[in-house]
Amino acid sequence: MEIHEIRYFLAVCQALNFTRAAEQCHVTQPALTRAIQKLEGELGGLLFSRERGNIHLTELGRLMQPHLEEVLARTQAAKEQAERFLRLESAHLRLGVMCTVGPMRFVGFLNRFRVDQPGIEITLTESTPPRLAEAMLADDLDLAIMAQPDGFDDRLRAETLYSERFVIACAPGHRFARRNAVPMREMDGEYYLQRINCEYNDRLREHREASGARIMQSYRSEREDWIQTMVAAGMGVCFLPEYSASHPGVVTRPVTDPEVTREVALVTVAGRRWSPAVASFVQAVRRYRWPSVHDSPDASAP
Repeated sequence: MEIHEIRYFLAVCQALNFTRAAEQCHVTQPALTRAIQKLEGELGGLLFSRERGNIHLTELGRLMQPHLEEVLARTQAAKEQAERFLRLESAHLRLGVMCTVGPMRFVGFLNRFRVDQPGIEITLTESTPPRLAEAMLADDLDLAIMAQPDGFDDRLRAETLYSERFVIACAPGHRFARRNAVPMREMDGEYYLQRINCEYNDRLREHREASGARIMQSYRSEREDWIQTMVAAGMGVCFLPEYSASHPGVVTRPVTDPEVTREVALVTVAGRRWSPAVASFVQAVRRYRWPSVHDSPDASAP
């Protein structure tokens, strides 16, 4: 059973005349008649009865008409939905974002993308890099924004967006707030608030221990907002990616000796074909001017 056969059948149902139905369908009458006969052969009985020049539906024809109308309507709806999807008028994109990526810089890009592609609906999923990678490989996410100190799985493809320094976050009245930069060794004796989901925790600890700085563990939390609120309240200090500071009461100063940076990347599954929505997003990401390590954290990308 082919769609054009269903369309011809429904045209005859409406016109009750093979000649007029053929004209409406822009085919010859013999071609329309052959299609109806083929459909009757597939369904196992006559669909129309011809009596003294009058055409009317048989009992089988009346039974089939609503079913075939639904088939044609669903086919047309599927075609229209596909056309809208390919025109990016009704597309969905599943984006993973590492929970330690600050929204300040990323929201600017998302706003620009919404203006350029208003038909693409984006669902944001926040998680840790291992969980985001697992979700992408399971096809539960289309792509992700994240960083990994030791690189990514060979099954993933990463394009660096920007480099980001780690800074010391402290309260306005803290001694570090009076400095332009803080050497790692001066962390010695500080109360430390640990961001549990920070993917650079081990790397930062190694640098701190190598500098001889011993810290006093205070609080640990998965919640970035809780840690920053406690920092602003003077409960301790923490390492923070420079573009992640979002609490107005938090002061940040660059870490030196050594300086620690991370590469934030757009990550996709290697070899997987992109949908039009994903391809459009990747192109927009590549065109966008992401912040560099020399930009001021409170400056916004154009």
